[in-house]
Amino acid sequence: MAYFLGLLAALVAFWLGNSGHYKPLMLGFGGISVLLTMILAYRLDIIDREGAPYVRLPQLLKYYPWLAVEVVKSNWIVIRACLRADLDITPTLAKVKTTCKSDLAKVTFANSITMTPGTVTVEIEGDKLLVHGLYENNTEPEGFIEMDTRCAAACDPKEMR
Repeated sequence: MAYFLGLLAALVAFWLGNSGHYKPLMLGFGGISVLLTMILAYRLDIIDREGAPYVRLPQLLKYYPWLAVEVVKSNWIVIRACLRADLDITPTLAKVKTTCKSDLAKVTFANSITMTPGTVTVEIEGDKLLVHGLYENNTEPEGFIEMDTRCAAACDPKEMR
């Protein structure tokens, strides 16, 4: 029941924050959309710890600022590559093993890699991710260990690690 109420509160806050409309008709549309979403989530039996966004908020509030710094650092590398007269990139594919257990953690890790300029997650297969990078030395599997560890700490429940 706590997950249900938490998801309801999160959806209402998300809708109100993104819509910016507080007239009765728009609030009615928002209420209907939240109600339909809650009914679908209940029918699909996806209201659980993994689907509750508020449970991981403290861990994610530590992870995303770190990720933002990593994105800025990678931006400089890509900007330098774009501004050089000679294109010195060495595109490569690498298999990266993850310690993330839940699907949410794996997808968050894959999206974090993709958000970082110069790298793209091409495929997730089990506990391995196929990553394409602009530079071979920036796509080494060892370079993703810290991101993987931080992502697992932020997204995986403690009992899964």
